[in-house]
Amino acid sequence: MWSSWSPLRRLQRIAVSASRPAAAGNNNYIGGMQRREQSALAHRVYITRKVPPEGLEIVRRCGRVKFELWDSDDPVPRDELLKKVKGVDGLLCMLTEKVDAELLDAAGPNLKVLSTMSVGFDHLCLDELKKRGIRVGYTPDVLTDAVAELTVALLLATSRRLIEAAHEAKTGGWGTWRTLWLCGYELANSTVGILGLGRIGVAIAERLKPFKVKKFLYTDVAPRPQLAEMINAEYVSLEELAKQSDFLAACCALTPETQGICNRKLFSQMKKNAIFINTSRGGIVNQEDLYEALSAGQIAAAGLDVTTPEPLPTDHPLFKLKNCVILPHIASASYTTRNAMSALAANNLLAGLRGEPMPKELEL
Repeated sequence: MWSSWSPLRRLQRIAVSASRPAAAGNNNYIGGMQRREQSALAHRVYITRKVPPEGLEIVRRCGRVKFELWDSDDPVPRDELLKKVKGVDGLLCMLTEKVDAELLDAAGPNLKVLSTMSVGFDHLCLDELKKRGIRVGYTPDVLTDAVAELTVALLLATSRRLIEAAHEAKTGGWGTWRTLWLCGYELANSTVGILGLGRIGVAIAERLKPFKVKKFLYTDVAPRPQLAEMINAEYVSLEELAKQSDFLAACCALTPETQGICNRKLFSQMKKNAIFINTSRGGIVNQEDLYEALSAGQIAAAGLDVTTPEPLPTDHPLFKLKNCVILPHIASASYTTRNAMSALAANNLLAGLRGEPMPKELEL
């Protein structure tokens, strides 16, 4: 935390120096002294990726932070990251950086603040961070609209077979009109199930309601009556969610309890014409079980914005299925949202370094 009397002390020193007879190079001496003091006061920060301009500008404008940036769209190599974090006071990272005991040991005891430009935090070892007294900021809320929009877009692209249709049009498959060619499934009069009802789940339902959805169901670790009331959703068990849903959207966080929760058992309980959508985390889905369900016609189709691993190898069996639409984790990829995420991450970081409450702090 910065001392409130430090600026006054610098001004006093400058005033004393200025009251002495001017000497050649005295101004240079004063300027050099100021720069040395500012450098001593500056917090060292490492930023693990090229971040959108709004966030970077917030950090740049703060005169009391000296930061180094991995200036690339690709993740910083692990070896490089372990070198660069040594002695830093703050770290601004992405969901691609695994923050574990190894990294925290490499950073050392100066590290007091970690800000992740993500709403998910499964890449962070929370126990280690808590044990070392490191505060954590994250970026919920600002990406809710973008993720909800993309989820609806993916649902429609999957259920109405848009990727298949575009491919047929481009490659000469578009012949005479045929009665059942490229038919899909409508939202009107359907039942939509939401696995994990939070901000994003509510926002998805709000956007789907105008499509004349008949009923919204949800399941979670416990009923969430206040959120459910907003969309007139009914709480059911996971089994009932699978059995009744025409469209099942997974919006839950990745936790030990949700790891692989979408598996052979769940898919076997779903309708044969059901559409499965995942825009949360790849780890909640057993992809081998999903492949079997799709290839055997146990469910109609799936749309995935997240996979395990990421990127998913191009020779993965899921890519070979026409009834599986896979996107490269772009749910929050709008200019507005990514800038808002970077600004929030930067403000979390700076507030933490000042010892002040963060705009969005993760309670450990």
